[in-house]
Amino acid sequence: MGNPSHLRVVGQTLSADDEQRALNLVFAALSDPVRREILDRLDGHDLLVSEVAAHFDISLQAISRHIQVLVRAGLVSQERTGRISRCRFDAVPIYGATLWLNRYSKYWQAQFDLLAVSLEEIERENSAMARKPSQGKRARSTPARGRKQAAKSQLEK
Repeated sequence: MGNPSHLRVVGQTLSADDEQRALNLVFAALSDPVRREILDRLDGHDLLVSEVAAHFDISLQAISRHIQVLVRAGLVSQERTGRISRCRFDAVPIYGATLWLNRYSKYWQAQFDLLAVSLEEIERENSAMARKPSQGKRARSTPARGRKQAAKSQLEK
C-alpha cells in the first residue's frame, strides 16, 4: 500500500507517475468553487470543521466531504482531538501546480507583451493630445488596426 499523495517520506523523490497523480488530485480539488473558498478561509487560519461550515449554506457532512478531497490532495491537513477536527491549509502541493502552469506561460506572455506595447502607444497618443490645445472633437490619429500593426512591429524588433 503506497503512501497517500499528501504524505511523503523526507528525502524521497516521487516517480513521474506519482507526481502526475498528485498534480491531478490538486487540480481536481481546485476545480470546485466550494473547495477554493474553503482554502481561502483557511489561508492563515486554523479552523474547526464547524467554523469552516458556518460560512456555507450546505450541510456539515457536505463540507466534511469537500475537506476530505482537499486532504487527499495534500492541500489541507487535519488534526483530530476526539470528535473535534482542526483544519490547516498546506500550500506545498500548489507549488507543483504552479511549476506545471508556468511551463505554458510562454503562450500567454506574448499576448501580455503585445498588450503592453499597445498601451504604451495609446499613452503616447493621449499625452500628445493633452499637450495640444483642444480643437473640438477629433478622430484618433492612428486607427486601431494601425496601432496593432505598430505593436506587432515593435515586438518583432
